[in-house]
Amino acid sequence: MVEPGQGPGREEPGQSSGSGQDPGRAATGRAYLAGLVLDRRRVVVVGGGEVAQRRLPSLLAAGADVVVVAPEVTPAVEALAGGGELTWWARGYRPGDVEGAWYALALTSDPGVNAAVAAEAEAARVFCVRADDATGGTAVTPATGRHGRVRIGVLGGGDPRRAAVVRDGVVDALREGRIDSLARRGGKTPGVAIVGGGPGDPDLITVRGRRLLAHADVVVADRLAPQGLLEELPPHVEVVDAAKLPRGRAMAQEAINALLVDRARQGRYVVRLKGGDPFVFGRGFEEVEACVAAGVAVTVVPGITSAVGVPGLAGIPLTHRGVAHEAVVVSGHLAPGDPESLVDWTALARLRGTLVVLMGVERLDEIAKALLDGGRSGATPVAIVQDGTLPGERTTTTVLADLAETVVREEVRPPAIVVVGEVVALGDRLRS
Repeated sequence: MVEPGQGPGREEPGQSSGSGQDPGRAATGRAYLAGLVLDRRRVVVVGGGEVAQRRLPSLLAAGADVVVVAPEVTPAVEALAGGGELTWWARGYRPGDVEGAWYALALTSDPGVNAAVAAEAEAARVFCVRADDATGGTAVTPATGRHGRVRIGVLGGGDPRRAAVVRDGVVDALREGRIDSLARRGGKTPGVAIVGGGPGDPDLITVRGRRLLAHADVVVADRLAPQGLLEELPPHVEVVDAAKLPRGRAMAQEAINALLVDRARQGRYVVRLKGGDPFVFGRGFEEVEACVAAGVAVTVVPGITSAVGVPGLAGIPLTHRGVAHEAVVVSGHLAPGDPESLVDWTALARLRGTLVVLMGVERLDEIAKALLDGGRSGATPVAIVQDGTLPGERTTTTVLADLAETVVREEVRPPAIVVVGEVVALGDRLRS
C-alpha cells in the first residue's frame, strides 16, 4: 500500500494530499521541538503501509509499546509482529483504539479515518501525527537523522525538502568530524582506535571508521591500508608508516604496540589504520592486548575483510545455493609442511566448498601440490585477484592443476587473493 504525501526513503514532515494548502504550514511553523520518552509507553499506529513501516523502527528503538491497527500490513511490519516486537490488531480502526496511548500516528490512505483518529486523540489529549495533513494533527514528524548516539530532528517550516537538506547537511558534518572537532576544542579524549580500512578502495571503509579517522591526532597506517584515506587528513595529523618501523616481524609489531601506547599517553587520539579487518590475519588483537595492558582506552572498528570483499567485487560469491555451502579462509604465509604452520592442508583438500587463501602468492606451487595430494580435483576452478578493489585490479582464472604454472606465466604478484572452488565458475558467467 502506498500512503499519500510521502516520498520514498525519507521521514519527512507531514504533507497534504493535494488539498491545495501549503503542507504543514501552520503546524510546523509554530511547532515546539521536544524529544518524547516513549520507553514502555503505548503508541498506537493506525495504518500498516509503507509510511508505517518507515516510522516503526524509530518507535521500537525508543522502547515504545507499539500497537498497529490495520486490516493489512506490509511483509516487514508483519515480520515485526510475528517476532513479538509489536502488537498487530488485524482490523480497521475503531473508536476507543487510542485509549491509553501516549502518542498516536494516523498513517492510513483514508483521510476520513485519519481525521477520526486525530479527533479521538485530541479529545483524549494524546499528541497525534497525521501523515496526510499535518495541519489536522497536534504533532509533526521532523526529518530525522542519526550519527552514533546523536539524533537530529529538523522541521522545515512546511517545506519537507528543505528539512531533509538541512538534516543531511548536519549528519554529513558530523560524519566528517567538522562539528565534533568544534565540540572537542576545549580538550581531547586520548585513546586508540584499531580501525579496519577494508580491502583497499577508500570508499569501502565503514562510516564509523571514517568518523574516527577524522578525529585522529595520530594515524599509524599499514602498507595495505587504503592510502587514499591518508590524503584527506588535515596537515596537523601525524602519519606514521608502520612498514618503516624497525624490521623483523616480531620487532615491528612490538614497535607498533609501543608507539600506540606512547602517543595515547601523550594525550593524543590515535587511529591504527589497517587493511581489511583487524582480526582477520591482521594482528589487531595483539595491539588491543598491548593497549589494555598499558591501561590505554582502546576500541575496535571492524572492516570488510579482503577475503570476502575482493572476490565479491570481482563477481565471485564465496557461497552459492547448490554450489558451495562452506567457505574457509586460510593464511598461506607459511608453506604446507612448515613446522610452524597450524593449517591442516590435507583436511582442507577434502572439503567440497570454497577455499580462500590470503598471503599465499609466493607459495602457491606448494599449496596447489598439497591440495592435489590431499585429493582435491585438478579440474577445480581457481581465481587469482591481484590488487583487488584498486585501479590496477586483475583477475586470472585457471584450474588447480595448472595453478603453479599460471602464477609464473601471468607474473602474479602480491597482494592477491586466491579463491579455490566451483564458485569461481559463477564469476566466469558474469565475465563471459
